[in-house]
Amino acid sequence: MRLAKTQRQHRIARMLENHGVTSQGQLVELLAADGVLATQATVSRDLEELGAVKVRVPGGETVYAIPEQPKDRIAPEEILKRAFSEWVVEVAHSGNIVVLRTPPGSAHVVASALDRSGLGGVLGTVAGDDTLFVLVSERAEARTVARKLSALAGL
Repeated sequence: MRLAKTQRQHRIARMLENHGVTSQGQLVELLAADGVLATQATVSRDLEELGAVKVRVPGGETVYAIPEQPKDRIAPEEILKRAFSEWVVEVAHSGNIVVLRTPPGSAHVVASALDRSGLGGVLGTVAGDDTLFVLVSERAEARTVARKLSALAGL
């Protein structure tokens, strides 16, 4: 069956709480086993909208999880630090843009954490597959924001 987006996202959130979901493909299979039809692209968008991030669990495996706070709240710095330390591999800046590099398929995870953080000087983000642009306000210096983001990433 096909569900409305909010219904599907509710089921996805429950599945992430109850299963160690390691990939979008696995989530598509879990939904199918529950009778819900969804493509990998749909699941990818749902995970982004839910604010899901990959976290390391005991044993070293990474699984999807949804931070406990609602999307409209500011993410604690610890969540931002975890996302940066796990996924950011390079930080550079030019003008009022900071460029972050991640492993393939991970830029959206970092963008979501940063967008929700309320970090001073950051106007917004644009994420591709492995590259993320962070637009810094004219009042803030990209160099300063880049240093802060590098420190969060442990670089």
